[in-house]
Amino acid sequence: MTPRQKHFARAFALMVMAGGLAACGGVRGREEVQFVDEPVAALYNRGIDMIERQRYPAALQAFEEVERQHPYSSWARRSMLMEAFVHYQANQYDQSIEDAQRFVSLHPGNESAPYAYYLISICYFERIVDVGRDQGVTEQALTALNDVVRRYPESAYARDARLKIDMVYDQLAGKEMEVGRFYLTRDQHLAAINRFRRVIEDEHFQRTSHVPEALHRMVEAYLSVGMNEEAQRMAAVLGHNFPGSDWYQRSYTLLTDNNVAPVAEEEAERRGWLGRTFGAVF
Repeated sequence: MTPRQKHFARAFALMVMAGGLAACGGVRGREEVQFVDEPVAALYNRGIDMIERQRYPAALQAFEEVERQHPYSSWARRSMLMEAFVHYQANQYDQSIEDAQRFVSLHPGNESAPYAYYLISICYFERIVDVGRDQGVTEQALTALNDVVRRYPESAYARDARLKIDMVYDQLAGKEMEVGRFYLTRDQHLAAINRFRRVIEDEHFQRTSHVPEALHRMVEAYLSVGMNEEAQRMAAVLGHNFPGSDWYQRSYTLLTDNNVAPVAEEEAERRGWLGRTFGAVF
């Protein structure tokens, strides 16, 4: 069982539903099964059994049959969400989102609605791509995760969503850094500075792992355009907040190599560099 599946087994156990639903596999081909009218519990439990036996196509058909034969029952509501779960397990994220959205649209006050919203957010989250590519799905993941926190702030789903939101912001800050470095290598220094500045000044990005490098890159960019005092200021802020980091050592070396004296923290404080803009927020 993969870590992802263990995580969802725990999450799914929070729902008021039958069965423990952790397995591997995917929905590849649908089995042709002839259903006759039968008790709803038997159909639903057959779907649970098919999940436990890793027969996802058969599980999906069983839950769909519950909806068809017993459309107004509580079992049909459960089955609708189980269909979303099965599609998620098969990495069929669009179908999973569609099923979960159908559930919350029809049953917004249901006790399982928090899980449906959470599942939607995870379907976006797991499609986040590396920072070298378009981050549209990352923005969708952020919106969906924030929706979970806004709607159900005290739930276990919200607690996990908050952790993932931090990861999403780190990803988005990484994209800004990727673009900034691109501009820097092409001597488009002002464009690069704007990207690095966003990482430093945005209240969400300030908590990410990219801030020390962003400060160093600003030192590099300012030196390249002859703005030595701004370079000194960035280095002072970097040294104040991350005194032992490799990025500070690089900035210190870069300043001295360019015959620009690093400014001591006491002097930086006297000049007000550590008490305005982003210098005091860390």
